[in-house]
This record gives sequence, C-alpha cells and structure tokens, in this order.
Amino acid sequence: MADAEKIRNVARRVAKAKDEGNQVVVVVSAMGHTTDNLIKLAYQISEHPTDREFDILLSTGEVVSSTLLAMALGNLGHQAVSLTGAQAGIQTDSSHSRARILRVDTKRVVSELKKGNIVIVAGFQGVTGRRDITTLGRGGSDTTAVALAASLGAGICQIYTDVEGVYTADPHLISEARKLKGISYEEMLELATYGAKVMHNRAVELGELYNVPILVASSFTESPGTIIGKEASMEVRNKVRGIAHDTSVSMITVVGVPDHPGIAAAIFEPLARANISVDTIVQNASINSSTDLTFTVARSDLLKALSIVEPVAKSIGAKDCIADSTLAKISIVGTGMLNTPGYAARMFGALSRSGINIRLITTSEIRITCIISEDKVKDAVRALHQAFELEEET
Repeated sequence: MADAEKIRNVARRVAKAKDEGNQVVVVVSAMGHTTDNLIKLAYQISEHPTDREFDILLSTGEVVSSTLLAMALGNLGHQAVSLTGAQAGIQTDSSHSRARILRVDTKRVVSELKKGNIVIVAGFQGVTGRRDITTLGRGGSDTTAVALAASLGAGICQIYTDVEGVYTADPHLISEARKLKGISYEEMLELATYGAKVMHNRAVELGELYNVPILVASSFTESPGTIIGKEASMEVRNKVRGIAHDTSVSMITVVGVPDHPGIAAAIFEPLARANISVDTIVQNASINSSTDLTFTVARSDLLKALSIVEPVAKSIGAKDCIADSTLAKISIVGTGMLNTPGYAARMFGALSRSGINIRLITTSEIRITCIISEDKVKDAVRALHQAFELEEET
C-alpha cells in the first residue's frame, strides 16, 4: 500500500477474489512510512503528546489507505465501502497505543456484504466503550484481520506482505532461508513472539483460539504462501522449524538486591502497572543475603523502565542498577524439540564455534532463546541455520 500503483495492484487482487464468487472483507495498513512520519510529526509538535490524541492521529493512516482502495475498486467496476475500525465494530479496552480487542460487532460489515459491497476496513484501530479511538500496537492490522475473520466465520484469513510466506529464518538476512509450506499455530506463535516479523503474535493467538487458518503470502507475486494452522508433522527428521531474532532488546540488572520475600514483587509490579512487558528473568544464587536480578525489556521501553526501577532499587537497598541496550535475542523453535534431548547442546555448540557469547538463556517446551550481542545476530542466524540443516526439505 506504499503508493498509488501498489494500491491499484491490491485492488486488482481483491477484485479477482470477488469475481471468483467470494464475499470479501479487506483489512488495510497505512501507506509506506505514514505511521512513522505521523509519530515524528507528533513529537515535533509536542514533547509529550497525550495518549488519546496520539492514537487518533496514528489511526488516520489506515483510514487514508481504506478510502483510496475503495476508490481504486470503484474504478474497476466493483462496489466497495471503506469503514474505520469503529464503524466496523472493533471494540477494545482503553489501553492507548496497545489496546486489546474485546469483541467485534459485525452487524455493519454483514449489512454491507449483503448489499454486494466489498468491505474495506482500516486496520490497527478500534474504539472503547466511551467511543475513544485506540490503536492496537505493532502488527495491529494483522490482529484486526484475524479478529474479523473469526467473528465473521470466514473460511480463511489471507495476510499479504512483502515476503512470500513464513521462512526458516529471515530471508532478508540470509539467502539460504527456505519457505515453509505450513506451520503450526504453536510454532508460529513462538516465532512471532521472539522476533519473526512476518506475523504478529496476537494475530496468531486469535487464529489458534478460533481455529482460523491463516495464509501468509506475497502482495507482489502469485507464489503459494505458507498456511498457519493445526499442522501435525509427526516425528519429522528435523525438529527445528525456524529461527527468530529480535534486535530490540535491552537488559537491566539490579545489583546487590537484599534476598528476602517481596523484593521481586516490589520491582516487577510497578513495571506491570506501567504496561511494560518483562521477558527473560534471571536471579543469581544468594551470597551473603544479597543477589543480582537481571531481566530484559523491549529497547523502546528501556528509559521508562529505568525511571521506574531505579527509585525502587534505591528504596530496597540495592547497590546499583545497570542497563545494556546493545543486545538481541536468537531463538530456535519447533514442536518436535519437545522431549527430544540434545537440541540445547547443539545450539550452544554452534554459537560457541562462531565465537558468540551467550549472556542469558530462556526456554519453553518448543523454544530455546539466547541473549547475545546485537552485532552478532547475522552470524548467529547463519550458524544455527547450518547446524540444524534448515535449508534442506524435511
């Protein structure tokens, strides 16, 4: 949706789906760098824009896209109507900039479909019970699309992006990355949560919860994409399906924390109230009744997190509070790893042979994540891709 020609290209694809006899609802993102430009403009006007006005401003990007696409479809001889998130019935909580969808009232969308219209919905946005506009955060248009698909009982939700599907690693980073024909919700959720930007994790969660198959495909080619669904590849030879990386990681260490009950709560409860997500948490063994507590947050939340943690650290008698904003996460993901030994050792060995130091480690049943230096990410992805032979079909 970056320019007029790309919008016309999207219109042709939508028209084709309609001509094949489908009722079609389209969710659009903002054009090109519109959202980034609006954020920049907001901070040129005000150092501290209010959350409410900020969300109203950012929501306009998707409204522009939806109206232009409706016009393009009109030029192709198709009836189309554009709707804001509020008009489409996307009802959210009041957490500005990262709102959660509470419910979708589909009456208006269904009414427009019955009239024979193609419905174009502005993604990334919704409305609170008090009729205030909210935005859904990064990847919000994906979330809007899957929520609408679930609420409408759609047969499939198709996500068109700048890559041809879900790959074993970021194809922009290494050319050996291989496109997957299919991947399970569970695996895609871990990949999305830990850095794969092809899909947003909240959209995958909704897809799994409501059993909505999701196709990820290219906006620019007719190449088959990747289906995210209830895939069950039993006893596959290579049990690692993909590698995710995230270069927006910061680490905070509270040094010399008194080791007694309530200290962790004193640190993490204020962060939760400030809507700051904490990821990896490591507490060292207590020595002389004190310990070090280390955790990671998104780099964009670092300054806000420090403004909360530093006063708390001082009040509980900690010795120091140290931050590092030069880190990244690297993760291997695969349901086949469950109950299969040796994957951690293989991962650590591959990173070691490439001279990559591991700062922290965290795991789930189907994922192993290491915190490393940001400047080592490409080397790490390449080393792990080769170690687990992900360039080969399984």
